[in-house]
Amino acid sequence: MRINKLALTNFRSYSSLELELLPGVTTFIGDNGSGKTNIAESLIYLSFLSSHRVSNNAPLISLGAQQAIIRAEVERDNRTLQIDLEINLNKANRARLNGNPTRSQREILGACQTIYFSPEDLDLVRGEPGLRRDFMDRLLITRAPRIAGLIADYERVVKQRNVLLKTRAASNALVPWNVQLITFGAQLTAERVSLVEALNPWVSSNYMNLNEVKPASIAYKCSTDGVSNNADHNISVLSQRLEEVAYQEIERGVSLVGPHRDDLHLQLGDFPAKGYASHGESWSMAISLKIGSFNLLKDEGSEPILILDDVFAELDTSRRLQLMSATQTAEQTIITAAVESDIPTNLLTQKFYVSPGSVKKGVS
Repeated sequence: MRINKLALTNFRSYSSLELELLPGVTTFIGDNGSGKTNIAESLIYLSFLSSHRVSNNAPLISLGAQQAIIRAEVERDNRTLQIDLEINLNKANRARLNGNPTRSQREILGACQTIYFSPEDLDLVRGEPGLRRDFMDRLLITRAPRIAGLIADYERVVKQRNVLLKTRAASNALVPWNVQLITFGAQLTAERVSLVEALNPWVSSNYMNLNEVKPASIAYKCSTDGVSNNADHNISVLSQRLEEVAYQEIERGVSLVGPHRDDLHLQLGDFPAKGYASHGESWSMAISLKIGSFNLLKDEGSEPILILDDVFAELDTSRRLQLMSATQTAEQTIITAAVESDIPTNLLTQKFYVSPGSVKKGVS
């Protein structure tokens, strides 16, 4: 999979930008604040319908505009696909595939697949559980776009159920929402458990390849004991747990059971990574999670675009080499860097130089 052409209209700092990209590695070089990460962000948004930097659409749209447009020509499986996405300020986003309107923007999920790595990914090791849940769910959506609908349904149910709990609604009013919480929650939990089981060997091997001494592993940490990768089994487990905490939920006014309370546990040797990993070990774990995700998708037959956003300056030689090895197996890699010296000298790459509102192709 690769992007042949990318066009942005009123996206972040770009009122209008058109790029033609080649297979292999492409690097965008520019000072911090010049707009290079905005280009990477547009591809990430196209992949997940959300940004890795902000939680709402408003910052993505140029000041004074009502919408931003991302247009990409994607080549995959010897076919060319045109994707158009309107990001709207005051109404729902709209999308087109090959010029045809889609019923929902979610229909473009999977058309552009990316794995990205940025300095913020250090928070996967050090940050709150919500960041690791988002990591799992984004990878699930990349593997199987249909999961986006399941996640949206589950989040809708939790939100509505919490409203009822806060207002101390009658127990019979909760019954239909309980059924949906358990059904959707059991499916999402099964998908996450299955994902973590598949990802764990890749994380372990990547971490070992970084010459780290301690072994690394990951496991699904559920707030309810006994869940598995079987949704029917999870229905039974979650149903029993929901009965046990019914009184607590009413007292606290919040849903206490389900995958919205779970976590991805990261282990280094005998200790959890969070709170025990050194700065270097945290970088190694973050790299292992992201490159492991890339390895997993490739092993399953996908060819995701690899995006490395401003990370080479943060890394030592061994960690740079690990990322370099991933670029050798990616059909297309997008790299951003503040200065040219951040880029490994032996990396063959097409270069663009970025200044505010402008992108110029480097001379070969």
